[in-house]
Amino acid sequence: MMSLTVSYYCSETKAGDPGRAGQAGASELLIDPWAGSSGFADANTANVQGIEAQFLNVAGTAQLTHTEVILASTDYMVGSGIHISEAGFCQPVGEGAIGFSIMSMSLGTINMTTYDYPDGGIGYFTPQLINIGASYARHFSDYIFGGVNIKLIDEAISNVHAFGAAIDAGIQYVAGPDKNIHFGIALKNVGPAMSYAGDGLTFQTQSNTNPLAPPNTTNPNAYTQSAQQGSQAFELPSLVSIGAAYDFYLAKDSGTKSVHRITVAVNFTSNSFTQDQEMLGLQYAYKSFFSVEAGYDYQNGITGSLSTNPTDGGRLTAFTGFCAGATLQCPFGKKHSIVGISYSYRATNPYQGCNTLGLKLDL
Repeated sequence: MMSLTVSYYCSETKAGDPGRAGQAGASELLIDPWAGSSGFADANTANVQGIEAQFLNVAGTAQLTHTEVILASTDYMVGSGIHISEAGFCQPVGEGAIGFSIMSMSLGTINMTTYDYPDGGIGYFTPQLINIGASYARHFSDYIFGGVNIKLIDEAISNVHAFGAAIDAGIQYVAGPDKNIHFGIALKNVGPAMSYAGDGLTFQTQSNTNPLAPPNTTNPNAYTQSAQQGSQAFELPSLVSIGAAYDFYLAKDSGTKSVHRITVAVNFTSNSFTQDQEMLGLQYAYKSFFSVEAGYDYQNGITGSLSTNPTDGGRLTAFTGFCAGATLQCPFGKKHSIVGISYSYRATNPYQGCNTLGLKLDL
């Protein structure tokens, strides 16, 4: 949840605590794996719809009117060897919708080292991060939508793993004669602390019944035993997002369907364990066939040089703020099904940005 810190002159308070940066774990929960919303700089908390809404604001899944399946692949921080795969499914049910998604994050193959073999040569291991989400959202009226999302979190290497759970909740409100005014609020990543366990935290120790005996003294009563080293628990990166969006309809086809739409979206995110974020997004859409969007994700120090000290005012993230993306959709079949492809780019320094490619099928 949010925390409060006193400002420099003790005259005001502000949400977020940069001094706690790095103290939370499971930071993969903060990574948007979808192409549509990440190209918008995640500014569309208020108007996101479909299975992508399960990440930003789960209430948006309730606005779906058809079955939706999306597959996405992200080359994260190009050059780092990190890859993200995501699959999601959303189905309207009664007055709402259920959603299911799974994200797998691969960090590549790493040389295994131990105290006795600091240079490796004894094998390799592959860290694996997996998040599974199951959600339900419904519309309480034609203008109000709400929902919850339960997430299971699994982080593992060859001999150590951590498992946890978190919950998201969100609300969206739509207003205006054309339902072109949007408001949304989302609470994310609320759950108990996690900790690591496994054989990798055990070590061998020798016990001697004579405490005055010198080390390594031969003793018929001495024996070797395994001991378990404790693991410090870590908190989840909880946050609150508040957003608004407005749709400008420039023309209509036969007076009913909009031909050109421009959407402006803003969002504020208060993070418990790092700096707050202000996002701005702009999207142009031609009917439902094509859209292009761009956004900027601002936080303190974003224009400065990369820093590891959260108190010196430097940039605490590899992201430099700019995001962009595009979506192309084509109808097929007699039931007006749609197949679409999306792409997004997020600028970073260092590394060569993040590229996300998504494939969507509406039935």
